Amino acid sequence: MRFADWMDNRGGLYRWARNTMRRTFPDHWSFLLGEICLYSLILLVVTGLYLTLFFHPSMDTVVYRGGYAPLQGVRMSQAYASALHISLDVRGGLLIRQMHHWAALILVAGILAHMMRTFFSGAFRKPREIIWITGFGLLPLALFEGLTGYDLPDDLLSGTGTRVVQGGILSTPVVGTYLSMFLFGGEFPGRDYVPRFNSIHLLVIPGMMTALLLVHLILLFHHQHAQFPGPGRSDRNTVGMPLLWRRAAKSGGYFLLVSAVIAVISAVAQINPIWQYGPYRPDHVSSGSQPDWYMGFADGLERIMPGWEIRLWGHTLVLDVLIPLVTFGLVLAAIGVYPFFEAWINGDRSDHHLLERPRNRPVRTGLGVAWITLYFVLFVAASNDIIATHFHVSVNAVTWAARIAVFVVPPVAYFVTKRIALGLQRRDRDRVLHGRETGIIKLLPHGEYIEVHSLLSQEKVHRLTAHEQPPPLTLSSLARDEDTAPPGAPSATHLTRLRVRLSQAMFGEKNNITKPKAQENREPEPSAKDGT
Repeated sequence: MRFADWMDNRGGLYRWARNTMRRTFPDHWSFLLGEICLYSLILLVVTGLYLTLFFHPSMDTVVYRGGYAPLQGVRMSQAYASALHISLDVRGGLLIRQMHHWAALILVAGILAHMMRTFFSGAFRKPREIIWITGFGLLPLALFEGLTGYDLPDDLLSGTGTRVVQGGILSTPVVGTYLSMFLFGGEFPGRDYVPRFNSIHLLVIPGMMTALLLVHLILLFHHQHAQFPGPGRSDRNTVGMPLLWRRAAKSGGYFLLVSAVIAVISAVAQINPIWQYGPYRPDHVSSGSQPDWYMGFADGLERIMPGWEIRLWGHTLVLDVLIPLVTFGLVLAAIGVYPFFEAWINGDRSDHHLLERPRNRPVRTGLGVAWITLYFVLFVAASNDIIATHFHVSVNAVTWAARIAVFVVPPVAYFVTKRIALGLQRRDRDRVLHGRETGIIKLLPHGEYIEVHSLLSQEKVHRLTAHEQPPPLTLSSLARDEDTAPPGAPSATHLTRLRVRLSQAMFGEKNNITKPKAQENREPEPSAKDGT
């Protein structure tokens, strides 16, 4: 007790814990997606520290004398030799290395799934825009963290991937050559890229990810999770469980569960067997090489691009690599700024602590599904050679099919998803007004057969009608802004008209089904001609 009083007087820990540890957090299964990301990152740090004790990030040439007989006497880099030593000679080294690799794959998958949950449910709205940005910032950092770790073993597969990375760097105008010389220490492959990638992998990117994660968690703790609509839930309260001890115990058990699943996968599912590939040589390429799944869309972009090149001001621009890089950056930027784009469209400045069902935002849901569809099309395009050899078709036919699908499939997915969402809205409206179908058929006195409908509970009606339907902007509602614009500024008028059109496209009558009003919810509509 004396020690506790001493610590409280100097750090205020008790007062801080008393005010914060009893905070209420809503509970929903989808919130576990974010916890998967956090626990995978913790496993990455722990396993990475263990691997660091045995890995030697050096390009110095050595002769392999380890326990793998097929490579005995082969000259290789010290980095590759140490990676073989970890995999085949260190007790438990292969398990830790595979846990590190699987945790990286699950981390990126968890980030994407968590972002999609946040996107489809509208959890990015005010006041959680910064939470969205910090969480989104972890995505490209995790991608590049996985890429730099993928290149460290210096085996034939990772060396082939590094060559692709170097080609992308060289295609960057103005600074590409200088950046390539800096990273590789000269002409490819150079002698410095493994030590420098190792420093980036261990220090630079993890430091940036830690800073973003701390900001993300602090803001999440401050604003709390947004909650799904339900009885007693509003934008002014939070219904859930306290952080201490119920939430803490649940999170601790889930961390053990995630760790156990990753350990079991790593023990039974082999990944990246570097001893089968051999050391990297610039004149060799691994047959059928594929990147990790999270970089598949970038590889697919490069594979479907025609071999275009142009010369400007005495410089050659390799468009078949430059355009995919620019497209990759633009897609990431669009994801990051979307919360501000949607708030600008509907002019919404209020705080939102209730989540939305994806069906109640058909346009947003359609855009999200279109993005996912585009990702999978590009992911398939990254395997055009594998598809061609396994299905005995022309690789050019597969490539052209992927090129067409990039422009056709996402719009089709958008319109189909939008129609499904509108249909689900109509179904919800009918259930609120008429009740649910019971399957009971009654014969009326005049000979008509009807199905008996059962009224929904007040709780169910509340869930189906609690969502907001903001009206779209109109020119009259924005007339004040146009009146305050400086004279002779037609661009402001054009921008306002574009804003109104976008608002009509997202929140207009054709893109939403009007939910039942309060007076319509009191009595169900007649279910037969005689009013019964």
